[in-house]
Amino acid sequence: MKKQWIFLFVLCTLTALGQVERKNKPTDFLPEGYAVMQTLTGDLNKDGIEDCVLLIKGTDEENKVTDEYRGDLDLNRRGIIILFQKEGKYELALKNETCFSSEYEDGGVYFAPDLSVSLTKGNIYLHYAHGRYGYSSYTFRYQQGDFELIGYDSAYRSNFISDWVAFDEKSVNFSTKKKLVKEIIKISDSGKETYKEIWTDLQVDKRAKLSEIKDFDDFSASDYYKDR
Repeated sequence: MKKQWIFLFVLCTLTALGQVERKNKPTDFLPEGYAVMQTLTGDLNKDGIEDCVLLIKGTDEENKVTDEYRGDLDLNRRGIIILFQKEGKYELALKNETCFSSEYEDGGVYFAPDLSVSLTKGNIYLHYAHGRYGYSSYTFRYQQGDFELIGYDSAYRSNFISDWVAFDEKSVNFSTKKKLVKEIIKISDSGKETYKEIWTDLQVDKRAKLSEIKDFDDFSASDYYKDR
């Protein structure tokens, strides 16, 4: 009898430890000292049920400053919370509270990158617009128990000399382990661009995980692949 009670106690303990906390509303997962900036919905784990992504921002008054030239600025950092919907409630899939800088960060001689977040076909897209200097975009998919980086795309000022701004492009696919670089080699009088395409096989030993990225300002997708 004593052994049976011990067995039941251990079984109940393991069951309790294995349970994931569920809450009624997405905002129930909002940490103290944060506000929701944007809410997105979409199926992120391929179960046919709408999940939820919250783009959040700190509310610490000490990080709200007044700049001599730019006026009042809220320099609190931003983050992301991803929630899976199960049986009408929500459970935490990922929380990274400070991975994005403030939208009012000083870009120096450039404008600070403009971040936009979107969900398409079960993927999370983080797009940074750099104005006339191009863009960088990161694609994350839920796999291996985390949201892994499966794609990186960028456009950057071309070395090709023309009468207007021209961009070369790079696209990295971490799933197929291929990289495509498109370099402008000709621009017609009407503005039509002709590209040279360069394909490269990649060595990918480790995937970047959204939960582990501390600061996208310091993050480089190129750290996660090598040209073969």
